Amino acid sequence: MIYVTGDCHGGFQRFGMKYFPQQKKLCRDDYVIICGDFGGLWSDSREENYWLDWLEDKPFTTLFIDGNHENFTLLNALPQMEWHGGKVHPVREHILHLMRGQIFKIDGLTWFTMGGARSHDIEDGILDPAAPNFEQEYWRKRRTCQRLRVLGQSWWPQELPCEEEYDEALANLERADWKVDCILTHCAPRNIILKIDPAYLTNPLTDFLELVKRRCEFSYWFFGHHHRNEIIDEKYILQWEQISKLETK
Repeated sequence: MIYVTGDCHGGFQRFGMKYFPQQKKLCRDDYVIICGDFGGLWSDSREENYWLDWLEDKPFTTLFIDGNHENFTLLNALPQMEWHGGKVHPVREHILHLMRGQIFKIDGLTWFTMGGARSHDIEDGILDPAAPNFEQEYWRKRRTCQRLRVLGQSWWPQELPCEEEYDEALANLERADWKVDCILTHCAPRNIILKIDPAYLTNPLTDFLELVKRRCEFSYWFFGHHHRNEIIDEKYILQWEQISKLETK
C-alpha cells in the first residue's frame, strides 16, 4: 500500500495516530512518500534526531525526494545504496531518500524520481557568511523584512540538479523506454507551473520536467512545493498536508 503527501519541512506531526489512523494496518512493506522539502535532516540537533527516531518507529517505511529546503551538505554525506532498482540515501533503516533521476519498483509500480526546485524566497539575496560585511548586511536585511537566505545555513546551490543528474535521469528513462507508472518530483513541469502560479518562475529543472512531460508515458505525476492540495489536468497531483492513498493492483 502506498500513501503520498507533500512538504513536511521537518514537521512530522501529520503522521501521528490522530491524523493518520490508517497506519494501524500498515507494515514495513507499506510506504508513505513525501514529495520533497522533507526537512528532517537540517541541523543534526537533539530535537531533530528525536523526530527522526519517532518517524523510524512508525510501522510503515518513509520515502522522500529532496526539495529546495534541504541541508544538502548533510543529505549528500549519507551513504549511498541500491534499493528497489534505484539509488537511495538511508536516513534511518526505514527512512530513505530517493535520489534524483532514478527509477524504482515500489509495490508493483515503477516510479521516476527527480527532486530539487529553485527557491522562490531569495529575491533579496543569498548572503555568504565568509563575506567581511556579512553580519552588517544580514541584520540590515532582517530589519527591513527582506527575504533572504544564507549560504550553507539555509540555502544550498545543490537545490537544482547538476548535469550529471540530468544525464543519469535521461539514461534511466531511455532504458525504461520512457514508460513509468508514476513520476515523483518537488516542482512541476513548466506549463503546469504556469497554470498553478505564474509567480513561480521557470528554470532549467522545470524545462527539463516539461521535456519529461512530453516524452514520457505515465499515469500520475505527484509533486509538492506550492503548499496546496489540488489536481491539475487529471494526472498532476499537487500534494501538501493531505495524505492520499494510491490504489495499486
